[in-house]
Order: sequence, then structure tokens, then C-alpha cells
Amino acid sequence: MNSSPLLMAAWRLSSPAFTILTGIALTLASAGPSLAGPSVAIASEASAKGDAEGERLSKAIAAVVKLKTRALPNARSLKSLGAEREGSAIVIGPNNLLLTIGYLIVEADTVEVENHEGKLIPATIVAYDHGTGFGLVRALAPVGVTPIELGSSSPMTPADSAIFASAGGIDSASSTTLVAKRRFAGYWEYMIDDALFTSPPRFDHSGAALIDRSGKLVGVGSLIVADAVPGSGAAGGRGKLPGNMFVPIDLLKPILDEMIKTGSSTLGKRPWLGITSQEMEGRVFVQRVQTESPAERAGIEQGDILLAVGPDRVSRLEDFYSVLWKNRQPGDEVTLTVLQGSEIRKIVVRSIDRAQYARSRSSI
Repeated sequence: MNSSPLLMAAWRLSSPAFTILTGIALTLASAGPSLAGPSVAIASEASAKGDAEGERLSKAIAAVVKLKTRALPNARSLKSLGAEREGSAIVIGPNNLLLTIGYLIVEADTVEVENHEGKLIPATIVAYDHGTGFGLVRALAPVGVTPIELGSSSPMTPADSAIFASAGGIDSASSTTLVAKRRFAGYWEYMIDDALFTSPPRFDHSGAALIDRSGKLVGVGSLIVADAVPGSGAAGGRGKLPGNMFVPIDLLKPILDEMIKTGSSTLGKRPWLGITSQEMEGRVFVQRVQTESPAERAGIEQGDILLAVGPDRVSRLEDFYSVLWKNRQPGDEVTLTVLQGSEIRKIVVRSIDRAQYARSRSSI
């Protein structure tokens, strides 16, 4: 059974995401098909720009192709992501190098790229950087498209327009608007700065390309979110705006060469505990503990409230990650102060490199 982008988003966000995503789906349904699907306006826009600009824009969109993976039979992520996964990958360099979002290739047994003619091309995993979430694969035969040029996400500001392109060419591209640019802290021990949030939302976000109006790649699709722009509450009379989160391309540039050479990046190696957390009312709750993770072995339990990391109190996910990663390396011991039931406990967790937790072909 294929795992949908919706399921992938749910895996990334944790179980309450099903409620969130259902709400987004209802929003899309009530708003009409223009929000849920690509727009044919992209084709006319490309032609209206003139030969040179239109051709550059069309080539950039064509650099996005389909990615299909099958997970290892003993993959830890089978329950959350399924055995078969599908999304997009972006041709970014010579020798058939493609960029995607890493959760599509985590614990993958086989990887294939489908070009625009429908031909399936075997591919190999080049790298997965857990710090940013970027993944690299290499097709074993020419994909038949021109690599997209890497742009810069730094100059982009809210209200800028861009193109959301998933596998499928012009027919799968639509106009989108950057509605926010801010730090993003995820439930799965993940945080990046200057994440790009766009709206309207699309469900085919996994590995999709965010392309600026000059035809350059500025972001890679990761999530569908309920709060691309957080609501201002009852006083402001405005609800949250759903959309998509893209990982900014500027995070790739400093680590790309190292990823190609080593399969990861030094910057992406952080202490990992195996805790899925949720921030609520000024507290960080343990929503789930990964099976056989350092946190489970140490005695952290679902429902615990994280009060401090070492001597530093935490009340937000940003606090938790900032303190956890500061001056620590994978393998370091981390003392967590938790409220477990009615008892406050100090629990020592020996962290690991997250890559150690994922299974590979050699561990079948």
C-alpha cells in the first residue's frame, strides 16, 4: 500500500496531526479546487515572460521528477510511513544528482526515479542530513532534464510570490505566496531557522520544489501545517492560515559537498533521545517515546512533562532543543528533570546520533 503525503505529514508531526490535517482538508474542500490543486496559469505565465525567461522557468519546473522508494522489511518507520513511499525529487547537479526531503528515503531498500516519459530509473541513496532534513539520491542513468540552479532563500520575504512544483511538469506547478519566514521547531527533535511557509496549502509537498520567479530553487517541501501564519486569536478576529513548510535552500549550501562525500554532515550530528514532544500551555509534554530509543531505555514515559535539561528550565520546544544541542555531541549523557505522574525525577539519558537508530540494508 502506498503511503500518501498526508500520512508522511502525520508521521512528521505526531498523532494530533491527524486532527490538524483533517481541518486543513475541510478548509481546502470548502475553498474549492483552486487551493487543493495546481493552476494552469503557470503555463500561460511562462509563455508570457518571453522566450528566454519562459524557457528558464519551464526548465526549472521540469527538473522536478517523481521519487519512489520501498522500505526495508524491518524498517522502524514502516508503521508510520508505510512500505512504499512516493514524492518528488529535484535534479540539482551533474551525474544525475537529485535533492529531496529525507523522510522519503529513510530506511529505504530500493529507490527509483520516474522521469517525465514514465520510465523508472534505479537510484542510490547518497546522503541524509538529519539536521536539515535534506536527502540526496543519484539516478543510475540520465533522467533527461536540465538541473535546476540553486537560488538563495535569504532575500525572500513574506508576500513574495513563487512557484510550487511537484513531479508532473507544468501541470503540477502552481503559484504560491510566501506568508511567513521563521524558526520552525518540530515534534521529532528537529528545528531549523528561517523556514519558508507558503499558502495556499497542497498535499503533494513531499520533496516538492519552491522556485523563485527567476527560475531558481529556494526551498524543498517538507510539511503541510495548520499555522503557516499563526492566528491572532479572538481579539484579532482571524484564524490560523494553513499552508506548507519548505526547508530553505540556504541550509544546503554549506553542507552539500560534505553530504556528497560522507553521506551526512557534521552540523547535522546532534544528540538524539527519541522523544516526540508537544508544546502546550507553557509546558513540553512527552507525547511518544520511540521504541528501543535512548529515552525509552532510560525510563522516559509517554505523558511525562519535561521541566529542565541539566540546570536549564524548558517551557517550549525551542528551549528544549536549544539547550539539548548546546555544547553536546551524540553519545553525551543528558540529565532530564521530568514530572512523571506526581513525582519529579531526574533521569539520565545517554544520547546517540540519530543515524544510528535508522536501520540499513546491512541490518536486515
